[in-house]
Amino acid sequence: MAKRTANFYAGPSTLPLDVLKQVQKEFLDFKATGMSVIETSHRSKEFETVVNEAEQDLKDLLKIPANYSVVFMSGGASINFPLVPMNLLQEGKVAAYVNTGEWAKKALKEAKILGETAVVASSEDRNFCYIPDLAGMKIPANAAYLHITSNNTIEGTQYKKFPETGTVPLVADMSSDFLSYPFDMTKFGLVFAGAQKNVGPSGISVVIIRNDLLALAEKKNIPAFFKYQTHAKEHSLYNTPNSFGIYLIGLVFKSLKKRGGLGQVEKYNVEKAKILYDAIDSSPLFKGTADKKDRSLMNVTFVMAKKELEAEFLKEADKKELIGLKGHRSVGGFRASIYNAMTIENVVKLVKFMKDFEIRHK
Repeated sequence: MAKRTANFYAGPSTLPLDVLKQVQKEFLDFKATGMSVIETSHRSKEFETVVNEAEQDLKDLLKIPANYSVVFMSGGASINFPLVPMNLLQEGKVAAYVNTGEWAKKALKEAKILGETAVVASSEDRNFCYIPDLAGMKIPANAAYLHITSNNTIEGTQYKKFPETGTVPLVADMSSDFLSYPFDMTKFGLVFAGAQKNVGPSGISVVIIRNDLLALAEKKNIPAFFKYQTHAKEHSLYNTPNSFGIYLIGLVFKSLKKRGGLGQVEKYNVEKAKILYDAIDSSPLFKGTADKKDRSLMNVTFVMAKKELEAEFLKEADKKELIGLKGHRSVGGFRASIYNAMTIENVVKLVKFMKDFEIRHK
């Protein structure tokens, strides 16, 4: 068996081994075509089947109602930062945002270029270590939508409950926790996610949008390519898409279904996170950085009491093939990203190393 390193990077991240093996098996001859999937025409029957199955499997996993469309977009989640206001923000309306970290700030920055914005809640006062209480938030009466970032990769926080927005469409960037747990799609007007955390390779994003919102861009003076409606109408085949990305995403969807669906996936993720957080909480050397009630199941952020040992810790971790543990440059410390495909065995391996390091550096 090929060597497999414990990859704790925030993305691109580790993918299911069964999926990678299937890609390897089919790479030179996809579905008996005598071609690789990356050589197969996006207009062929074979590839049309790939797109249709991926779309249907996602609908099955999330129980997506018929009045929603699924789109596979070229480009990561960031391409959707401007596309959301371009498609949804109407004249006389305001784009509302909850600011919970670096990616929320970037989305807000793009929206400001395109129209009026409002920040209805923020956790910037404490360096984004918590999710603000949205129970009493005041959404502007003329809000076109409310944008949230469901999981904050850099800061290690995650929504445990989504806000009630009434008739204002809720938009969520779910890039780093998409398909790590079941959720009710009917609470959202639009969800988008970069694939490279939980569901596929980099360079592609998944968009789920309520059909009535598709029509908002119909008469807007923006290029056809930038309209979600264009891609939804053509089932993600308006132009030559990231065909390999869609193929790989589709295989991940099938793998998640084989695991028993998102309920089982969530249980596994909760178990993994508990092992790591328990180790951090019982340690005199390591300390978590996010408020306990808002801790992410995907990105575990922590620091060391003896900052002078950080470089040594990372060097030793790399030697033990525990890679990608360095925290984001904007916050420092450490970050262990434990997405869907990260195994409990590798989390246990990390915890054993942390305890051993701690003993040796009392």
